[in-house]
Amino acid sequence: MRRLSWGSNESFDFYIATAPRNDILTFNLDDGYRHDSKMDKISVTIITYNEELTIRDALESVLWADEIVVVDSHSQDSTLEICREYTDRIIQHDWPGHIGQKNFAIDQASFPWILSIDADERVSPDLREEIEQLRKIGMPMDGYFISRRAFYLGRWIRHSGWYPDYKVRLFRKEKGRWGGTNPHDSVKLEGKTGSLKGAIEHYSYRDLAHNLDVINRYSTIGAEELYKSGKRAGWHHMALNPPLTFLKKYLLKQGYRDGMPGFLIAVLTAYSVFCKYAKLWELNKK
Repeated sequence: MRRLSWGSNESFDFYIATAPRNDILTFNLDDGYRHDSKMDKISVTIITYNEELTIRDALESVLWADEIVVVDSHSQDSTLEICREYTDRIIQHDWPGHIGQKNFAIDQASFPWILSIDADERVSPDLREEIEQLRKIGMPMDGYFISRRAFYLGRWIRHSGWYPDYKVRLFRKEKGRWGGTNPHDSVKLEGKTGSLKGAIEHYSYRDLAHNLDVINRYSTIGAEELYKSGKRAGWHHMALNPPLTFLKKYLLKQGYRDGMPGFLIAVLTAYSVFCKYAKLWELNKK
């Protein structure tokens, strides 16, 4: 672990997980260190489609950023009207998939740093303060892992494999691109990474009906991606994978500590696995 300090009497409590232990890196402003604020300007990128119920809070949480870029795939509700209250950097773009749309958003950004959030996420006050303090000394890493804290069925989820759920969300534009398999994308980074203490707050599902709707859509996308890669589904995928998923979420990931929401997370995650392989089986028959 390394502790970053600057000046002779001030220090910023930020730790880099990948650095050697007990190594102190000091920037003394009186000894010639100069911070170029232009290098640390941040573009927030958000992709949207019919997000009128959540987008305002997301935008409110990033008003401190230097730029907000919204890439919208032709919303039919009031999403665009709400976004125009906060930014003029709104681009309409046909939907190429989660990964393609998020990479397109990166390409539209004006500044060297990208902070990527979803329309149902919020940058917590603690995370904002941590990023602002880090910018004052110059961000030494190429990307930063940030935890996500999910609010589900009336409570914050602390287990179930949903927390801390660290993801690279803050990164240098030239160092990171979205990759993975739709719809489960992640940032692929070339360079050094650190971790931040503040969290992104995730309001993923309004209720169980919304959760089931998302499972239906995402399991279809997941099945199509498996089909494109030549995968086939057998009875064992549908009979064994779902209960194993339940046990992993509820016991190994301690979902039982999240009460009834934790139990429902385990059940519905198992159900989503079943749906994905059942839909893949259906595609294999065609």
